[in-house]
Amino acid sequence: MKKLKIALLVLLAGISYDIQAQELDVNLQLRPRFEYRNGYKTLIPEGTEATSQISQRSRLNFNYKQDQLTVKLTFQNVRTWGDVATTATSDKNAVAVFEAWAQYDISEKWSARAGRQVLSYDNQRIMGEIDWLQQGQSHDAVMVSFHPKNHQLDMGFTYNSDAENNFQTPYTVNNYKAMQYAWYHANADKLGVSLLVLNTGYEYANPDKKLLVDYKQTFGTYLTYKTKKVDSNLSFYGQTGKSADKQVSAWDGAVNFAYNLTDSFKAGIGYEYLSGKDMNDASKVIKSFNPIFGTNHAFNGYMDYFYVGGGHQNSVGLQDANLKFNYNVKKWQFALMPHVFLSAADVVVANKKMDSYLGTEIDFTAGFNFKKDIILTGGYSQMFGTKTLEVLKAPGYAGHTNNWAWLMISVNPRIFSWKK
Repeated sequence: MKKLKIALLVLLAGISYDIQAQELDVNLQLRPRFEYRNGYKTLIPEGTEATSQISQRSRLNFNYKQDQLTVKLTFQNVRTWGDVATTATSDKNAVAVFEAWAQYDISEKWSARAGRQVLSYDNQRIMGEIDWLQQGQSHDAVMVSFHPKNHQLDMGFTYNSDAENNFQTPYTVNNYKAMQYAWYHANADKLGVSLLVLNTGYEYANPDKKLLVDYKQTFGTYLTYKTKKVDSNLSFYGQTGKSADKQVSAWDGAVNFAYNLTDSFKAGIGYEYLSGKDMNDASKVIKSFNPIFGTNHAFNGYMDYFYVGGGHQNSVGLQDANLKFNYNVKKWQFALMPHVFLSAADVVVANKKMDSYLGTEIDFTAGFNFKKDIILTGGYSQMFGTKTLEVLKAPGYAGHTNNWAWLMISVNPRIFSWKK
């Protein structure tokens, strides 16, 4: 082992000869998570039993910097314990590339990045990493950034194909065909202001089987105001354009206010409105807001009844009134989050308008910093649904005890670090 370390150091010294600055950092993440699902994502149907499983994410990150060049390469394997036999000769999901990008710093204020990368902005409502998902979310994109003091402008674009083709073929991946965006952020003392313009194009075939791409625009602002005691934000986003030859007209607005009552205890209140479409509305206009690439698990309850994984799309929208209480003591972190859900548009059954109240969800989470590189987190959530929610989540039964519990261990050691 000693000889191997010496050989590695000699190799690094050799390849770095005459290079002014060079850094290499290698770290590992192992993240197994147990889940008990008894009405997770949807009301559990009558006569259906709960289920449990353990999933795991394993990531190996390489971070390399040489003068103005920065490179990141992340491999990952996502698995469910037991999805292959103990004597299997191959893995079900194998190893995937989560990130693989190179960035060149053109100057102190300008940089350009290309490759598979995470695009995450503001509170991740519209564009996020979705880190809760074991596989996460990353994009094949080019991004140019202008970042003078207290300002940042990122501009990115991507164009996707499912193979190297010699003639036009349908794009069959469940993904956008093309995307362009611009994000601007400015800080002014305690105030933060962000503006986002996102243009996403999805391919579809018209009645003549001709392949077309319609573009939908998502645009809006995210404002923050933070002091030692106050943590607040306000956001508004609109959507327009076309999707599969249908007009889009939707919007989302949210406001959140939190106050640090003590150094350990923080209380907050929030409200979000995502537009929807009445169930008896016969128009072809899409009026339901879509958070696009947002980290939806962080919003509208941890049981993921709405928007996660494409759920609740083109539906009656949502109103979410919520409270949040955080308490931190030594190595422990606790959070309690009640949500009251209502539909934003009418739920109609047999020409009868139903009550807009969908239900109440209670989320509780706890975290413990066990060691420097080991964190334990867990939680319990319960949905108290209504007959109206049953309509949206058929054949689910609201009278059943719909709950969900989880426990996760995240181990994040740095396994190698070198700097010249």
